[in-house]
Amino acid sequence: MLASPLNLPKWLEENSHLLKPPINNYCVYNKDVTVMIVGGPNARTDYHINTTAEWFYQYRGSMLLKVVDKDATPPHRDIPIREGEMFLLPPNTPHNPVRFADTVGIVLEQPRPADSVDTLRWYCQNCGEVVNEESFHCTDLGTQIKEAVNVFKANEEKRKCRNCGELCDMEPRGVVQP
Repeated sequence: MLASPLNLPKWLEENSHLLKPPINNYCVYNKDVTVMIVGGPNARTDYHINTTAEWFYQYRGSMLLKVVDKDATPPHRDIPIREGEMFLLPPNTPHNPVRFADTVGIVLEQPRPADSVDTLRWYCQNCGEVVNEESFHCTDLGTQIKEAVNVFKANEEKRKCRNCGELCDMEPRGVVQP
């Protein structure tokens, strides 16, 4: 049976309390495609890597998509996505969606292949080296990413850069809303 259309303004009015840090997402559909409503502000420093593309649409306000583009110099770059704009992120691109207060976006993802592995990667804000990685087969975006982020935040050893000794931040540093 087909689902009824979702009235986004009404859904937000009734359910915005479900958009909680650190990820602030809620899956509204999760069958043939995953559709998430994501609010701000969030509090993440991880870069998510998955084997399928992600489509971002910014419904209210603006966000910043921090990416690692191995074909660019320097590889770390920021992509602003403003209200009314959409962006298609290619598969296997490390990305950190930074969301600001009172913003709402929609993210679409394809179902994960049975053998796929998602990775959360944290980079040192001082030297750029990888500080920690956590990989898993993602079956529930709403809980698994939050769980991995919270474990990282609680473990100082996982947050310490082996290259320069810097303790990885738990919230983005020096980010300005576009």
